[in-house]
This record gives sequence, C-alpha cells and structure tokens, in this order.
Amino acid sequence: MNIQAMMKHAQTLQKEMLKAKEEIDNTTFVGESSFVKVTVNGKKELVKIDISKDEGIEKEDIEMLEDMIVIAINNAMKQVDEMTEQKMGKFGNMTGLF
Repeated sequence: MNIQAMMKHAQTLQKEMLKAKEEIDNTTFVGESSFVKVTVNGKKELVKIDISKDEGIEKEDIEMLEDMIVIAINNAMKQVDEMTEQKMGKFGNMTGLF
C-alpha cells in the first residue's frame, strides 16, 4: 500500500471515529439504584438526577438536592478533565485513548 492510499484510509477512519464519537455524545444513558435514577450524556456529563418523591421528603427540597448533586458531580468531572489535560496533554492528540 502506498503512502497516498494509507493517508486516504487514515482520513476515512478519522471521519468514522468522529461520527461514532458524535453519536455517543448525543446519546443519553440512565442508571438506577433503589429510589435514585441518574441520566448522563455520552460526554460523561450528569444531566439529571431523579429522587423518588415517595420517600416523604418535600418536593422543593428534593429538587434543590438534585440540582446541587448535578453541579457537584459535574464540577468533580471537570477537575478530572483538567488534570487529564495537564498530565496527558504532552502526548498530543492521544488523550482520547484514556
């Protein structure tokens, strides 16, 4: 295989990878445990937390708690991304492998 054919093949693979990544990013995933349900997107961002309203807790308190948990978890995940970039950035575009 010549260099030109290899480059064309690499470009095709790159387009396929970007398409797959976009599909994953736009998908939502739901996890459930007892009276808690969480929804995340393909970027590993917490989108929503649902706490069962049947547990005797005031609705307003549950909604505030859900929002606070979302913010806290996303903040922690952002810190992971920042450290990953700091530590792995020297390796160039290979950070997507981890």
